[in-house]
Amino acid sequence: MPPAHDADPDVLAWAGAAVRRYAAATNLLVAGRRFRVVGPGPDASTLRAVLTAMGARHAPEGPVDQLWCTGDPAESTAAVDAHGAPPRGRTLVVIDAGRHVPAVDEDAFGPVVVARPGVLAVPHHADGVFLVSTGREPERDAFAAERIRWAGRHMPVSRAIAAQLRADRALAGVRVGVAMVLEPKTAVLSLLLQDAGADVVVYAHADETDDAVAAALRDAGLVVFASSTVDLAGQRRLALEMLDREPQILLDDGAHVIRLLHEARPELLPGMVGAAEETTSGLRPLRTMAEQGALRLPVVAVNDARAKTLFDNRYGTGQSTVFAVFDLLDAVTARDAVARLPAAGGTAAVIGYGPVGEGVAQVLTALGLRVVVAETDPVRALQAVFAGYDVAPVRTAVAGADLVMSATGVRDTVSLDVLRACAPEAVVAVAGGIDQEVATDDAHAAGSVRTTIAPRLERMTVPGTERAVVLVDGGGCVNVTAAEGNPIEIMDLSFAVQLAAVRMLLEHGAELPVGVHPIDPAADARIAAAALADLGLAVDSPRGPDPDGGAQGRASGVRTTRFGAPP
Repeated sequence: MPPAHDADPDVLAWAGAAVRRYAAATNLLVAGRRFRVVGPGPDASTLRAVLTAMGARHAPEGPVDQLWCTGDPAESTAAVDAHGAPPRGRTLVVIDAGRHVPAVDEDAFGPVVVARPGVLAVPHHADGVFLVSTGREPERDAFAAERIRWAGRHMPVSRAIAAQLRADRALAGVRVGVAMVLEPKTAVLSLLLQDAGADVVVYAHADETDDAVAAALRDAGLVVFASSTVDLAGQRRLALEMLDREPQILLDDGAHVIRLLHEARPELLPGMVGAAEETTSGLRPLRTMAEQGALRLPVVAVNDARAKTLFDNRYGTGQSTVFAVFDLLDAVTARDAVARLPAAGGTAAVIGYGPVGEGVAQVLTALGLRVVVAETDPVRALQAVFAGYDVAPVRTAVAGADLVMSATGVRDTVSLDVLRACAPEAVVAVAGGIDQEVATDDAHAAGSVRTTIAPRLERMTVPGTERAVVLVDGGGCVNVTAAEGNPIEIMDLSFAVQLAAVRMLLEHGAELPVGVHPIDPAADARIAAAALADLGLAVDSPRGPDPDGGAQGRASGVRTTRFGAPP
């Protein structure tokens, strides 16, 4: 367990809340970022422990991405001055994390401008320096243009790949359909495709649409079929209108539009180059369709790329879903509307220990909760044990948990029987997920009653018991519907893979057979190398083939020398 568990619970709760507020204000990642804490005492040491437990890199010297200030404002100003201006294209985020009083004097840096809600730029001090206060709630205004610009600033890998597509004129005149969660990062992807020469049409489900971002894309000349206010029939109509624009390449999230294409517009399939799918839950039905002979176009499995699933699923979904749940619960603590609030020292049950479950467990542990993992795959369960977690059958795991988070992407994971086993007033949420991952329809059919207690929080009675649970966001994809999705740097990697999939389809789509195809491993490596370069890091290049036909350093030759030199 991380050192944070030895901290005073109140200090640990403050440190976790400070990190969450930073993430909400910036939509930036914690894991992998270089940071330094300015200030003495237990506040600084606990904050350092929480950040480190989440995967951030403590850098006592040299350049950092984040300066966390907990002490005297004069000390904070001196630390920023000593750091100097960040290199071109990089940012320094100065976080006022003062626990009781401000730890940053904003006036010391000159005039400020809003970079996005909750983030202030200080252009007269140095380009690339931004201020965030964790003691102040960010504004709730739309600020779509600012949020899109902020996201684009932190997506260097996607920008680089799109620039190469533009230089090659590979996308000139190609119509690309983007059917994804419509928020600032997706807007950046869509604008990069447009800038590279594509004719871009966009669709998003109602509960995944930021109307201000949709309006900003329309202002930029894109055709957008999305509204947060339409009903289910309206969503189908909008999706069909997008398909009727006859995209040649379709980028999907959940495979809903790919499946609708096959069901309702099969006549468009012969004119398509192919599609790319973003998620684990979307690839499952596509692979079933392929096995049944029902899939009629090549689909690139973006989710299976290492540069996507090792980062998006674990670090992105882990951070964003856990933080979104706790942010929603913050709104009810003063009213005592939830009797069993998860907090440092409490227990969380994580159902599923794939990459998403790994990330969820890591973040919950960093926030000071004891994690119990429920996993049906014995190998993954053993992996959880080796990571230091307790493992138990699902009903045992949820029985003593303050928080239950499903991380499987499988329908009915939290079945009615599992709900009946949950502790009274346990908070139940889904990390990512699909419809009915929490079996709310079955619960309703059995007589469950749901009562709203705060925005996106309901008390749901459990039929057959005298207890209730607190359901988060109706069991939906909480990091999308109640927050801004995965952190920007994570989606930079995922959308870089999407752009690589677009190139793969453009160059090889005509020769790819119908079915689900992996991304080119070389593209995976290029994306990771570009991300490392942006961080100022480098690794050794793979060594070339050896005389016996193997790859030096990775594979040995076919001739053994264990018994002496070969004759």
